[in-house]
Formats: sequence, C-alpha cells, structure tokens
Amino acid sequence: MPLEPFTASTPLTFGVELELQLVSLSDFDLTAASPDLLHLLARKPFPGNVTPEITESMIEINSSVHSSYAPLLAELQEIRDTLVAAGDQLNIGIAGGGTHPFQHWSEQKIFAKPRFEHLSSLYGYLAKQFTVFGQHVHIGCSNGDNAMYLLHALNRYIPHFIALSSSSPFVQGQDSLFDSARLNSVFAFPMSGRAPFTLRWAEFESNYYAKMERTGIIKSMKDFYWDLRPKPEYGTIELRVCDTPLTVERAAALAAYLQALCGYLLQRLEAPPVEDDYLVYNYNRFQACRFGLEGTITHPKSYENLPIREDILATLTKMAPYAAELGSLDGLRHLAAAAGGGSDAALLRQQYERQGSVEGMVHAAINWFRGERRFRRR
Repeated sequence: MPLEPFTASTPLTFGVELELQLVSLSDFDLTAASPDLLHLLARKPFPGNVTPEITESMIEINSSVHSSYAPLLAELQEIRDTLVAAGDQLNIGIAGGGTHPFQHWSEQKIFAKPRFEHLSSLYGYLAKQFTVFGQHVHIGCSNGDNAMYLLHALNRYIPHFIALSSSSPFVQGQDSLFDSARLNSVFAFPMSGRAPFTLRWAEFESNYYAKMERTGIIKSMKDFYWDLRPKPEYGTIELRVCDTPLTVERAAALAAYLQALCGYLLQRLEAPPVEDDYLVYNYNRFQACRFGLEGTITHPKSYENLPIREDILATLTKMAPYAAELGSLDGLRHLAAAAGGGSDAALLRQQYERQGSVEGMVHAAINWFRGERRFRRR
C-alpha cells in the first residue's frame, strides 16, 4: 500500500513497547501461555495496551504517550504489577531480558494471527528463532523532515542504547560471549539494518518507499526491521535496537535518554548527518553487541576511538540540561549509575555464577521484573 502521510505529533512526546517472556514456574522454560494470559487480561481494564507477539511464549506491552519520565515510569510500573498479578493466577512467571537463556526455537508455537502465520510461511525457521525480546521507543516529531533528520543524526548514539539495554548473553544454554546476542537474530532478516540515507520525507516517500513497494517486496513500514524507522501513522520515529531490560525502571530511563538526545539533536548544534557517517556504523554496532559497556566505538566524523562507557557517561552529562527541561533528569541519573555499575548482561552472568544453572538465572530475572531487585537462593 502507498506510504501514509506523515501525521504531525507533539515533538518529543514518547512511548515504550516491551516484549516480555512468559515462563513456566515448574522448569523455568518458556511456555505457550499468551492466549490464556491475554484472555484473562481482557476481562478487566488494562493500563496501556497488551498484544500478542509472533510466538505464544511472548507478549508485547505498550505504554500511553507521555511527555516526561515520571508518568511513563509510573504507568510501566502499573502495567508490570497488573501483569504479575495475572501471571500469579496462571502460575506463570513474566520476565525481561533480550533472550531466554535455554529455550529451543523448534518448540515454539506461532500465535494464530494472519500476519504472524504469513511471516512464518515467508521466513521459515527464522520466525520461530525470532522468539527474542526487545524494547522499542517512539519519539514524536512535528513533521517528516524532522523525523528523517533524527533517524540519521541518532546513528552515532545507537551503540549507547545497545550497551545500556544489553540483557541477552545466553543462547541455547550457552554463554554467547555477546552482551546482546538478540540482535544477531534480527540481523538475519533481509529488511534489517538501517534506513537509506535521505533527510527529506518527500524524497524518502517517492524515491525509496514507492520503488520498494513496486518491487512487491514490502507492503508497509512494518516490513522493515531497521534499527530506527519512521512510523508516519503515529508521527514518530521508532528506536528498535534495545534488548528488553530486566526492569521497567531501566526501560523508562532508556526512553528518557532518547527523548533528551532528540531534543538536543533538533537544535542542530552538531554537524548534520551524511552518508559517510555509516562507514563505521556496522562495526560500532558490533562492538556494542559483543562487548557492551566494555566496547570501543569509532566516532563517525572524527574517527576517534571512544570507550563506550566513557562516551555514554560524557553524553549523559551533556544531555542533562535537555533532560531537566523535559522533566526526565532522573532517568539519566538511573543510566549513569547503570553505566558505572554494569549492564543487565553482566548481572545475568553474575547470577549464573552464583546459581550454577540457567534455570536459577531465569528465576532471578522473574523476581527482578517483579521489582524484587535482590534475589536470594531458594
């Protein structure tokens, strides 16, 4: 279908989507519980929105649209508490984390929805391997040109969000040695990667999207799995590189950071993005996925090598005035503490060392999602 017109939205408003794991409390493996959970949640009002995901061991939650950090955090906590109460009724655990550490893709069930069944038919086993869990953040834009500017100006900061959200070190029962192994599953899809370079919405619409639609390869923006993509029907850009964090507090803080960065970038205080910025993009993204906060990235303009942790901390300090103006400074403080102390990926590895099993690690993740940050041995 033709690309929708870009619907103007209030600049720098934001919302969050989180894909969550549904876990059996008997063996801590994923369980195909989303039909039962969604049926139970539909019987009473739900804060925000909850929808199925591609396999039945996943759900997605969506926040409302917010303008500052505290109301977003409060809503995500209310959503979490509602989910936890429903999970208790069904004897299932709900957890964050970008991957389940030992599930097997072949055991997953595709949710009975036409789009998911189409994707399963098209992509084969990749559809079930897509049982991975990410956070998406939407940022409101006043027009399509601003959306395209942000889409490309943010490329320099993509490794920050990968490293700060990284929570998928284990795959198929083994330590992958990646802090974010989840993104390797995303990269397998042909329409993944990054958007084509243009700073004008009209050019994107006519020179790229219209041609792609004529090829028959894509039918809507949903068919693009880009790290950042525009969502014209909402009037937003959507950041898609984050693992689902272990807590909703981290999720809200990541959204606050993106909001502050977008406020800063829209001031046009930096040199504008150019195609050559992407020369280092894939390598920087790899560094963040593989090493997380311990990685090193190359600045796309100066080619200076920057330790990711130091670059994040310096940028958080630089963004503080913008976050303060937006009412989101507490979110940046949360991330500064996380960058200094260690990622969720590091926390999961520490828990594995303590527990000696991947099952114990999942049990801990369930408790962390519930808000029980300190986990004791059973």
